[in-house]
Amino acid sequence: MSTGRVTAVSRNATYAFSKPNHPSVTLLAGLGVEGDVHAGPTIRHQFRMTYEPDLPNLRQVHLMHEELFEELAPKGYEVFAGQLGENITTRGVDLLALPTGTLLRLGADAVVEVTGLRNPCSKINDFRPGLLGEMFALDPHSAEFTFRCGVMAVVHRGGTVRPGDLVKAELPARPHRALERV
Repeated sequence: MSTGRVTAVSRNATYAFSKPNHPSVTLLAGLGVEGDVHAGPTIRHQFRMTYEPDLPNLRQVHLMHEELFEELAPKGYEVFAGQLGENITTRGVDLLALPTGTLLRLGADAVVEVTGLRNPCSKINDFRPGLLGEMFALDPHSAEFTFRCGVMAVVHRGGTVRPGDLVKAELPARPHRALERV
């Protein structure tokens, strides 16, 4: 089990690319972040709702690793927590290396299950021109591209999450399934 920390929490009640930071967020089982536009039992992604409105919402919570912001800074991209649309920013857990089905314990009560990778969209370039290209990485072993802009999760057990809370990752039983975009 690996352990890290929550460094920021964010939500937005309206569709916008970035989400403002808050002192805390409340996760609701089976729904997502209370007061966030992406919360709900069925898909809430603005574009995908037009053609897949009844699909289960596997994108209830967006988590991103703060270390990415530090990798982007020397390349001229100043990015802070919430600006890429994530709900929970973490440090110390390699989110992108987790298998599908990993449980993340956030703070005292909340538990989310990792469902897959966030699919980067062209709006990233509207936020910072050229940034979309940084959201992909070539895997030297498979010669395939992987996404770098966080993971998506569903809420198993609700609770309040705050900056400073512990993040504990519990891997699922083997065989592990690699993350795919959701």
